[in-house]
Amino acid sequence: MNITLISGAASGLGKEFAHLYFKDNNNLLLVDINKEDLENLKTSLDKQNDNNLLIDIYVCDCSNMDELKRLNEYCKDRKYFVDNLINSAGFGDREDFLKMDIDKQIKMSEVNCNALLYLCRVMGEEMAKNKEGHIINVSSIAGFMSGPYMCTYHATKAYVLLLSESIGYELKKHNVHVLTLCPGPFNSDFVKKAHNDYTFKKIKPFEAKKVAELAYKASKKNKKLLITGFKNKVTVFITRFFPRSFVTKVSASTMKEDA
Repeated sequence: MNITLISGAASGLGKEFAHLYFKDNNNLLLVDINKEDLENLKTSLDKQNDNNLLIDIYVCDCSNMDELKRLNEYCKDRKYFVDNLINSAGFGDREDFLKMDIDKQIKMSEVNCNALLYLCRVMGEEMAKNKEGHIINVSSIAGFMSGPYMCTYHATKAYVLLLSESIGYELKKHNVHVLTLCPGPFNSDFVKKAHNDYTFKKIKPFEAKKVAELAYKASKKNKKLLITGFKNKVTVFITRFFPRSFVTKVSASTMKEDA
């Protein structure tokens, strides 16, 4: 059975992706650590499910490799072929480097990087065998520059950007297309969890629904990279013409008032 797997599906961007793929008559496997919100999303979609689509939910801590492996076995046991993989699970944390909770930072790298790598690898192999598939990996414009006071998040998004471009090149010969989504700030629970309200006061955020819609259309067109918003595109472009030290300083000023 063909199915769309969305990680981080219970809220924010993942939830918006779930609604979009549902409307396009895709069976869904919705993955998140938050069981209650997953069940609420499933209930909401079931009420609209006139086409008898499969809407399956799976509770998984994406920072735990054993749980990710069990998710993969779950797909195999049910003979799910993931033809659309959306890696939207992730989080950030704005904090001074010497004050940060190191365990939280390591967990961030596990979710933002390792979970995405694992799912791309195991699902990508099946896609290649079937000569079809689409992957959307959620990076950020943060992946194009260093980010003092949010260093781990910026580093993980740079990882996602480079990994996605690399595997996209390798997988295209198998008719598997990888889109790297690089939004700027958008409205979601991210701000509260990342303690990054200062940045959002300086930069007008997108709506998560709009970001998801743009990414969905870009994936359908087999695009490789999507930076959402004209200002964000300009920001990424002009960083090429300034010293990295200057870009780092400007980046820091968007994170913290006294940077």
